[in-house]
Amino acid sequence: MALAQFGQQCPQRATPDPPHDVSHEQDARLSHPRHLPCWSVSQASCSAAAPAPPTLSQRTRPPVTDSSEHDPDQPPPRDASDELSAPPPEQTLPPPVSRVVVARWVQLVVLPLALVALFELARAAKTGLLVFLIASIIALMLNPLVSLLHRFRIPRGIAVAMVYLGFFASLVGVGLLLANPVSNQISSLQRNVPHLVEQANKRLDGFQKFLNDNGINIKIESQGQTALQTLQHKLLKGSGSLVSFTGNLLTKIATTAFELFLILVVSIYLLIYGEAIGRMARKLLPAGDGTAADDLPLRAQRAVFAYVRGQLFFSVTMAVSVGLGLWIYGIVGIFPNGGHYAVAFAAFYAVMELIPYVGAVLGAVPPVLVALFQNPLTAVWVTLLFIVLQQVEGHIVAPNIFGKSLRLNPLVVILALLLGDEIYGIVGALLALPISAVLHETIIYLRRHLVLEPWYTPSAAAIAGGGSTLSTREDEPDRPPDHPPDREAVRDGPPTEVLPALEANPPADAEKDPAGRR
Repeated sequence: MALAQFGQQCPQRATPDPPHDVSHEQDARLSHPRHLPCWSVSQASCSAAAPAPPTLSQRTRPPVTDSSEHDPDQPPPRDASDELSAPPPEQTLPPPVSRVVVARWVQLVVLPLALVALFELARAAKTGLLVFLIASIIALMLNPLVSLLHRFRIPRGIAVAMVYLGFFASLVGVGLLLANPVSNQISSLQRNVPHLVEQANKRLDGFQKFLNDNGINIKIESQGQTALQTLQHKLLKGSGSLVSFTGNLLTKIATTAFELFLILVVSIYLLIYGEAIGRMARKLLPAGDGTAADDLPLRAQRAVFAYVRGQLFFSVTMAVSVGLGLWIYGIVGIFPNGGHYAVAFAAFYAVMELIPYVGAVLGAVPPVLVALFQNPLTAVWVTLLFIVLQQVEGHIVAPNIFGKSLRLNPLVVILALLLGDEIYGIVGALLALPISAVLHETIIYLRRHLVLEPWYTPSAAAIAGGGSTLSTREDEPDRPPDHPPDREAVRDGPPTEVLPALEANPPADAEKDPAGRR
């Protein structure tokens, strides 16, 4: 009988919502803190006494309570419509970054010794360091593709194998696509050099006759023929060396097979253990704020990938522009040989464009020389073509492709190129800018997280007057404070701006009970 009577009392209370509406169920419990829940007795009695589950319209209504029985200390019941219309919670900023103070003795002793040790290590392990640098650049360049495949639940080892297969397939495809046209056009240029020199000699004869008829006593015919013969000999020698180099490419690769194998193995291991290497680097470096913008391994990877991707796309774009311009010159008749050797000149220009600043000038030399053999006026037109392309390259193409991937001063770039060429030759010049990009990101990160201890001591008067002293933790200026200021301290401050805000937002106790009841 007691259970039956208790079960009959259950419908008089607000029926709790099913488990899928947890927030409304908690609000119903808060609105009836003095009643026992219906599930405190056996499930059989509750199921027999409880009515059918409420409909959606009933569920959205707040539970009806007696205002006399409502406890003033408990918050009033909340409506579900208020929850749906409430604005989303504001996103909290990441915690302030803690800075590490570098002591004076570290600045004086450890840092110079570390720089000297790195320089001596680079000199002692010249070949080994070059292999590791090339492998690191390749790993940083391919790691975004590996991570992309790994997101689709592909094991990291299989993802590395797939990326390398695609990488080598792309290299072989480009080689097969360009090898025959470039080799054929270089051979054709080598055969046509004597004919071009003969045409240039005939034009020199005509120009010498023009000078003699006008009473100008200048003998340029013999000097010009000597210069043309010397240039012909150098061009034949250079083109023959290039053809022999392409023919003996497999032999040269075989002589450096060990270094290439080491580069491949080291880069594969760097890709496989990339996540572990990143975690170890984050432990050794000063802690960031946990965002991607304050993660040095991720920033370095993005900088290298953006630079290599932009440089390749940049070289291909400019090479296509050069080939298309020379082909149009050949069709129009300004430079007939330009259409015959457009692919070879474009391929050479693409390789030279990998060298910043000086590569564009070096890539324009062969077309201008061939045009000079044909006609000096043709050489002027070809030179104008390359000048226009370089202006478009510097003001339109380069800013849109690179963007902010390589934010380096031109003097720093030139210095890096000179140092790379001095240490490792042309390979060092090609690796100088990716390494400079990584060093640039490292310097930015360390400047944010390290503070050099000053070499002076603040005076006692400055400290007594409120001067600040250096601490081991400095919050960023644009971060909000960790704790809001005390209300009493705020009232003691300037009343012109703070107190009206406090009066517009009275305390919660005053809004809840105007009579002052606690």
